[in-house]
Amino acid sequence: MFLGDSNRLLSITTPEFPELGLQKPDCKEMSWIDSVLYWANFDNTTSPNLLLNRTPDSVNFLKRKSDYVKTPIPKTGLESLWKAMVDIGKVGLVFNSYGGRMNEIPESETPFPHRAGNIFKIQYSVNWNEEDAASDKDYIDQIRNLYSFMTPFVSSNPRESFLNYRDLDIGTTDNGKNSFSQGKVQREF
Repeated sequence: MFLGDSNRLLSITTPEFPELGLQKPDCKEMSWIDSVLYWANFDNTTSPNLLLNRTPDSVNFLKRKSDYVKTPIPKTGLESLWKAMVDIGKVGLVFNSYGGRMNEIPESETPFPHRAGNIFKIQYSVNWNEEDAASDKDYIDQIRNLYSFMTPFVSSNPRESFLNYRDLDIGTTDNGKNSFSQGKVQREF
């Protein structure tokens, strides 16, 4: 997602990333609220009023993980990543770029400490609607497999993740409700 119109986006991407071949028809311009609907997988005719309805039509389970990338991933690494994603299944990725002015702001200046030294953040995501333990295991295994695959390309010692993502693979809550038992996650992910 780019906060601006397609002309501004193309003025940046065309000289910086000509290999993408990005053109105006590849872009979808929309308001912020329409982007919320888009990212929630609603079609482009959906009214934002739908967001006021707090009773879901169906169950939607999800798992998110994240990583920080500090050195560029080589082309061969990206090619192997695309192949791994096809082989693994349904897991998606979002790359959030960092750098530039963000590197100039000390991490102690804002509540967001992830600054200098990070090229981009990766968000791994998987959603599913099936309400059974086998599906839970399948989708959780998929995201964990892709996360494991990415180990050579992301931060290490320590491996870093976004502060506000609730990822029970890296810890438990104080109340103990979300804990691990012999490597298996209970129903809350």
